[in-house]
Amino acid sequence: MPSADRRLQPRRRPQQVRAELTRERILAAAAHVFVEHGYAAGTTNRIAERARISIGSLYQYFPNKDAVLAELLIRHIDRGAWRGAAQLDLSPGSLEPTARALIRDAIDNHQDDPQLLRIMIEEAPLSKELLDTIDRHGKLRVAQLRDLLARHPDVGVRDLDTAAELILTTVELNVHKLMADPRNLSIEAVENELVAMITRYLRG
Repeated sequence: MPSADRRLQPRRRPQQVRAELTRERILAAAAHVFVEHGYAAGTTNRIAERARISIGSLYQYFPNKDAVLAELLIRHIDRGAWRGAAQLDLSPGSLEPTARALIRDAIDNHQDDPQLLRIMIEEAPLSKELLDTIDRHGKLRVAQLRDLLARHPDVGVRDLDTAAELILTTVELNVHKLMADPRNLSIEAVENELVAMITRYLRG
């Protein structure tokens, strides 16, 4: 794993605004290239050309395209905190809207580009930084949801820690599957079914 981690580590962490902008251009260009050409054909040369920089400049920031994709996935995960949790109405009778807000937030976080999401899920190599990000994000989401369940008057389940873990796993797995490969499923239909299922479960 250590050698794999070195292969996936960005080479340069920008300290100046100009360097950070270049790094952002590389990541934005990579997202477009991976979607347009697929991951196998999404070469670093194509990424550099799209970002309008030399291939040498790209390699100052990332050693290979695997490291670029890993960084895109890390950023995707880090954006996934439940931003509206603190503003929810937790009055009696609001359990269903609360469940819907959780599910809608997960859907909104994955709607930008389903094709890129599928590539990140299928192709992104695991690194220590990525695993640490997944763990950190998971703990944050579970803590957010557990706190909310503890304060909601309509929640009847007793084991709030397990409930929070089960709900988040159920929501994220289904949303990932839906958004990465929608097929004939309606987003609205899946949302409604998840809301009904979670609401009934939480009432105990």
